Amino acid sequence: MASQKPGRILALFQGVLPLPGEQVLPDILAGATLAALALPEVLGYTKIAGTPVITGIYTMLLPMLLYGVFGASRHLVVGADSATAAIVAACLSGLSLVRGSAEWLAMAQVLALLAAVLLLLARVLRLGFLADFLSRTVLTGFLTGVGIQVAVGQLSDMVGLPSTHGGTAAKLLNLIAHAREANLPSLGLAAATLAVILGAHALSKKVPGALIAVVGAIFTASFFHLDRLGVKLLGSVPSGLPAFGLPHVFWSRTLIQQLLPTAAAMFVVILAQSAATSRAFAAIENERFDENTDITGLALANLGAALSGTFVVNGSPTKTQMVHSAGGRSQLAQFAASFIALLVLLFLTRPLELLPEAALAAIIFRIGFDLVDIRGIRGIFSTRPSEFWIALVTALTVVFVGVSQSIMLAVVLSLLDHTRQGYRPHNSLVVRDEAHGLRAQPIGARPHGDGKPGLPPSGLQVEPGLMIYRFTHSIYYANTELLLGQVTDLVAAASPPLQWFCIDAAAIDDVDFTGAAALRAVHDTLQRAGVKLIFAHVSDDVRSTLEKYRITGLLDKDALFDSLRAVIHAYTRTRGSSGAK
Repeated sequence: MASQKPGRILALFQGVLPLPGEQVLPDILAGATLAALALPEVLGYTKIAGTPVITGIYTMLLPMLLYGVFGASRHLVVGADSATAAIVAACLSGLSLVRGSAEWLAMAQVLALLAAVLLLLARVLRLGFLADFLSRTVLTGFLTGVGIQVAVGQLSDMVGLPSTHGGTAAKLLNLIAHAREANLPSLGLAAATLAVILGAHALSKKVPGALIAVVGAIFTASFFHLDRLGVKLLGSVPSGLPAFGLPHVFWSRTLIQQLLPTAAAMFVVILAQSAATSRAFAAIENERFDENTDITGLALANLGAALSGTFVVNGSPTKTQMVHSAGGRSQLAQFAASFIALLVLLFLTRPLELLPEAALAAIIFRIGFDLVDIRGIRGIFSTRPSEFWIALVTALTVVFVGVSQSIMLAVVLSLLDHTRQGYRPHNSLVVRDEAHGLRAQPIGARPHGDGKPGLPPSGLQVEPGLMIYRFTHSIYYANTELLLGQVTDLVAAASPPLQWFCIDAAAIDDVDFTGAAALRAVHDTLQRAGVKLIFAHVSDDVRSTLEKYRITGLLDKDALFDSLRAVIHAYTRTRGSSGAK
């Protein structure tokens, strides 16, 4: 990749240059493959977002071009996305707007504009690390919930029934109640569309099954006049370039306050999903990219979406995989896909008017179904049950409560789970092992109520009178009670009585104000028992923190050691000297 200058807000063509001559043709062909696979999908995303069908193609124009120019990743494909489209629809449905109306579209543009502003703010403040607060577990649960919501929402159109308002459960109940009124030709078209997509996918992922299905559905509807049999067609689709400009809304503080929480939710999803995808493909190609610079590309892509009459865009894992599998290795592939989308807008919108809604709904159903990651959920359950419940709650919140609410809940649950792990760290004692020298002996956790922790057998000391206690987390307000309780009980139960108590700080990367107070209390407790407190493996950052909190002033001058063996050596020498006297 081209050299990067993190200090610059705008850096051009980092995702394109350098471009070897032999890579130009593969990138162009990969872009053509992307266009063939993505065009039917972006039409489907408009049904999720509730915007006019032509706005899906608009997402492949200015947003793609702007990201290609200003983004840092060579591989990330930016465009319409089911997750952010679902968030848009969930927000605007709560504002009592008419789905698909000009006002609905204008509000969707405002959401894209707000997301762009938040992304630019994050870039200026170098907040790319915020992407890490939406864990892979949460993202799996969120996308699974979105997939269920999207798939269920398309069933009515697939069977030719009128769409209903309300949540996922209401839509499913309505479908069951009116199942006898289903339009069989629509159902047949939907089934055929899914069969073509699945069959093409079975042959090769590079075969544009959705495009083949769309062309086949248009031909079938036109040749057999299926509209006379009750099959709904898309209808009028405008051609030509989009109108550029700010959304036509009445700007006010109330409007911003209404839409900002949803924009913030989309901001988190865009950061997390785009960063995860960019990192994954950069790792595959052994490349580096600046995540903060990449935010600039994402911000300008959404600004382009807002100004060109469409909805928010996001980094797409599936589209990125499409391009990579087709041999694309730079943003030139997105430029080629944008050019093909432009040709469709100028010359090929007329056939789209004959596309049956049932076929389009089947394409969206397939997109939603692919998002339901049962294998990922099962993997989380088998390896990390606590995170499985977070993923499950996130998915259920999406399905039964709302998309925007689920993002905020998911972030909170992730932080709580992380805090819980730090609240009860798995501390240990370092003991001698005849076969391996030194090893860690786990300490039973202190129960929540009264009572003693599950202590190891007395006498687990490296040397008689020397105990090494390994604390495996930063010391902060939530785990100081555990620290004090374990130290107190270990010292009281030690046999023979202790002379030195060593805290192995190899895993301690921070000590907050409450943690410093706890360490003072540990020192005082040990001092009253006639035990010397020492530390090993103290990092420079933690050492400066201990100095700032004036803890090092409480210790002896030789109380900080670089290694455990140095501790043992110093202790045995001191004990030998004492014995000699």
